[in-house]
Amino acid sequence: MREAEIRPPAIVDEFLRLCAEDTRLYFSDARREHTLCPACGVPGSLAFSKQDFDYAECPECRTLFVNPRPSAETLSRYYVESASSRYWATTFYKETAAARREQLWKPKARSVHEIMRRYGASGHAVVDIGGGYGLFAEAMSVLLGEPVTVIEPAPHLAEVCRGRGIPVVEKFLEAVGTRDLPSRAKTFVSFELFEHLHSPGTFLDQLSALMQVDELFIFTTLSGAGADIRALWEDSKVVSPPLHLNFFNPRSVKRLLERHGLEALEVTTPGKLDVDILVNNRANIKDRFWQVFVEQADEEQRSQMQLLLAKTGFSSHMMTVCRKSSEGSR
Repeated sequence: MREAEIRPPAIVDEFLRLCAEDTRLYFSDARREHTLCPACGVPGSLAFSKQDFDYAECPECRTLFVNPRPSAETLSRYYVESASSRYWATTFYKETAAARREQLWKPKARSVHEIMRRYGASGHAVVDIGGGYGLFAEAMSVLLGEPVTVIEPAPHLAEVCRGRGIPVVEKFLEAVGTRDLPSRAKTFVSFELFEHLHSPGTFLDQLSALMQVDELFIFTTLSGAGADIRALWEDSKVVSPPLHLNFFNPRSVKRLLERHGLEALEVTTPGKLDVDILVNNRANIKDRFWQVFVEQADEEQRSQMQLLLAKTGFSSHMMTVCRKSSEGSR
C-alpha cells in the first residue's frame, strides 16, 4: 500500500488549506480550556506550536495533546458547519472510496470479525461510532449477514449512510441512549476518531454507560510514538489542529482505559504507511538516522522496516481491543 492511494496529495493539500481558513474563522477568538494529559492526568510540557495551537507532551507517558484546546461546543460547530468538514465528507470520501474500500475497510472488517470470534462475540450486533461514509459498515454487514448501526452526527455523512441503506443514529455519542441501539449484546467500533475528541475520558464514560459487562470496544487511532510522527514532529501532516487533538501510544492508551473502567485486551500497531510517509516527506526529516534510511534503503529494506515498526509497537496506526469489566460497570 502507498499513502497516495488512500490520501491523494492534491486532495489532502486542499483539505489542509481549507482547515487553515476554518481555523481562523472558528477558533481565532474562541475560548480555550487548559487540560491535563488525558491518559495520566498530569500537566504536560510544551512540545511545539502549529497553526496557533500548542501541543504539550506528557512527561510520564509521552502522550501528545493540544493544550489549551477549544471548547467542546466550538469543536462540534466546526465539525457540523465548516467548509473543510464538508470537503472531507464529500470530495475526499468520494474520490478515495474505491481504494479505501479495498485496501482499508474490507481488511479492517475481516480483522474485526476475527477479533469478535476470538473473544466470543460472534453473535453481537455491531455499532460503528463515527461511521463516516459507511464503507466499514457495508463491508462488515456482508460478513455478519445483517446491517451495522452507524452513529454519525455530521448531517452530510449521515445522509450518505442512509442512502446506502445503513441504519443511522444522527447524534453525537453524548446524546445517544440505549433505545437508539440494538437491544442484544453489542460490539462497538470506532476508527480514526479518538484523535479528534475534545475529551477522550468523557467519551469513554459515555460509551461505558451504554455498554454491558463483557461487551467489546474496538478502535483505531494515531499513535504519537509512531515512527513517522516522531521523525516529522510538527511537520507531520497528521499533526493537524484543530482536527487531531490527541496522540496516545500503546502504553498511554492502556492507562486511559484503566482510568475509565475498561480492560485492554490487545494493543497493536498494524500500520503499513510509516516508511512511505517518511519517504514522501524526506525534506522535513530532521533525525539523521531516518534521513539516511530513506535515502539509501531499497524497497526490500523499507518493507522489512515497516514490518518491524508494526511488530514492535512503533507504527503510528494503533488498534486497541478492550471490554467493559465487572469492576468498571456502574
